[in-house]
Amino acid sequence: MTLAGRTYEEILRNFRWDIPQSFNIAEAICDRHVGANRTALIFDGASGTSEMSFEQLQERSRRLANAFTGLGIGRGDRIGILLPQCPEALIAHLAAYRIGAVALPLFTLFGPEAIEYRLNDSGAKAVISYKEGIQKLLALADKLESAPLFISIDEREDGRVHDWNGLIEAGSPEHERVATAADDPAIIVYTSGTTGNPKGVLYAHRVLLGHLPGVELPHEFFPQPGDRMWTPADWAWAGGLMDVLLPSLFHGVPVLAKRLQKFDPEQAFALIAQHGIRNAFMPPTALKMMRQVSDPKSRFDYSMRSIASGGERLGDETLEWGRETFGLTINEFYGQTEANLTVCNCASIMDLKEGSMGRAIPGHVVEIVDDEGQPVPPGTIGTIAVKAPDPVFFLRYWNKPEATEEKIRNGWLLTGDTGQRDEEGYFWFHARNDDVIISGGYRIGPTEIEDCLMRHPAVAMVAVVGVPDPIRGEVVKACIVPKSGIAVDEALQAEIQGFVRSRLSAHEYPRQIEFRQSLPMTITGKIRRKDLREEAAAKR
Repeated sequence: MTLAGRTYEEILRNFRWDIPQSFNIAEAICDRHVGANRTALIFDGASGTSEMSFEQLQERSRRLANAFTGLGIGRGDRIGILLPQCPEALIAHLAAYRIGAVALPLFTLFGPEAIEYRLNDSGAKAVISYKEGIQKLLALADKLESAPLFISIDEREDGRVHDWNGLIEAGSPEHERVATAADDPAIIVYTSGTTGNPKGVLYAHRVLLGHLPGVELPHEFFPQPGDRMWTPADWAWAGGLMDVLLPSLFHGVPVLAKRLQKFDPEQAFALIAQHGIRNAFMPPTALKMMRQVSDPKSRFDYSMRSIASGGERLGDETLEWGRETFGLTINEFYGQTEANLTVCNCASIMDLKEGSMGRAIPGHVVEIVDDEGQPVPPGTIGTIAVKAPDPVFFLRYWNKPEATEEKIRNGWLLTGDTGQRDEEGYFWFHARNDDVIISGGYRIGPTEIEDCLMRHPAVAMVAVVGVPDPIRGEVVKACIVPKSGIAVDEALQAEIQGFVRSRLSAHEYPRQIEFRQSLPMTITGKIRRKDLREEAAAKR
């Protein structure tokens, strides 16, 4: 299972999956590297920078695995990990995999209701957190149906809370890892829930192997000697966990862990320079914020080899900024929580076509299908779909068999995104199905308009939505965050409208423009267009 070949076509032709019947993530990302005395994790914490080797991770995770067993936690049990990027989060993941339990990563900025829902829906048996998280958990204790055990990383102020350090110290460093099949459950990641309650996406151990080509190709044949990886994306989400932490450790590449209370673009440049980061997964929102930093090349001493991005389109302006700022092409990739990293660009072996998110990553069969799940001809807009079976696929939605069944149609996993492809296999994202704007009989995707607007010198960020109109059904509305120091007036609005109209078409220009200080975002940094549509409807 290697990317063998000099061209995309050769790699595609030579690629074969090698998924063993037995597979365990803890062995793959830790145990097999033990003995080489290599750094696994670099932790930039409040008291300075520290490093952990694979040997240290193995010992501590074995001790914790024994402690879990002593607390009555075992195979198939869900273990909540309410922690930021830190060594304890990785140790907890490893210990869970060792005993055949299911890791449940949770975002530390979740409010009480979000935590309560996820713990009750998953039936978690234990939750690990810092003091702040433990306080949230204790306040929720009477509402948690599975009565999970609480394990605190630092201070304990309640007799109901177990002490992390005490458990680690008391646990034996010897532990026989549970034998797991590649298809055994390993992780639950809850979708960010832009509509309705979040769904628990259940992954098998094999999902790590399924992700590898989607990390290796957009990171320009990762790993290479000297590689070192970082992402500001939290490890509670697929982007941080599956696109960075687990694949990097699988290849023995050190990962930087840093607890960020809030993304700071200047701090991002400083971290990359300070720690010699060569590879990064940067969400589009983060990159667009970094664009606002003045003269980074003269202020920060960095040398990047690869940057990958996904979740929202970057647009040509941001891609050009990336070439100027980092001396490389930011490779965009595409996927979703249920089937992640299935399409990508790789500048060294692919012609980059304007606006395209790339071609199918080797190992994945991607097509555009119609409502019946039948592939459509090149150039036709339809639903982006991935052929089943595929090792990167989720197992099922937790406690939602009907939703799982609806996700597969005619042997294709339906992403819920619309797009098109050309005859060479390049894909263009059109919109989420519920983001498509129908105006005067035209079907309009917001992405192309957003890309155009991002080229305007006054625009820092933008989201395009459809809002009700008595004549056209819907019209295009652009919600724009202007760049710092830009004076907002009617003349600027007219200028922006003409800018789009002259570059796209008369039916696509934004008939309404709203200048805003910020845009509503999901926790993972994606724009919540649904919120903008609802705001517009409420103002009518």
